[in-house]
Amino acid sequence: MGRNLTIYTPDSKTSKEEKNKIVKFLYNHLEQFGDSKSAISKSIDYAFSTEKGKGGFIIVAIDDMEPVGVLVMNKTGMSEYIPENVLVYIAVHKNYRVVKGIGRYLIEKALDISEGEIALHVEYDNKSAIKFYKRIGFSTKYIEMRLLKRSQL
Repeated sequence: MGRNLTIYTPDSKTSKEEKNKIVKFLYNHLEQFGDSKSAISKSIDYAFSTEKGKGGFIIVAIDDMEPVGVLVMNKTGMSEYIPENVLVYIAVHKNYRVVKGIGRYLIEKALDISEGEIALHVEYDNKSAIKFYKRIGFSTKYIEMRLLKRSQL
């Protein structure tokens, strides 16, 4: 695979059709670690926001005119106490994992174009992802805990 990437930003957004294709790709290839299509769509909308403190970008790896890897990065609007960016989603088509190096390439490109620190969330039982992120240089600084209010249950 040649390194064909498309980068979308608030200044160069996807078409509605491209956005739907990205949402569907992430929904299918995040597998058991994914979110709803609605949540994925909201993260893309946030990445394309031009409001102060918001924004981000999406990187799509393409092979034979189809996405084979997608990364969504959102800006947090914060710094020092919270990283400036959160890597919301990264997924690679199962036929392109490991050997092709697409996940690493997507993250390296994201590191090149983002400003500031980057946080990400990983499920405890996603051991291969944890190992992958540590090899790239991510470290475990905190354990994230969440409280769902009764009204959200």
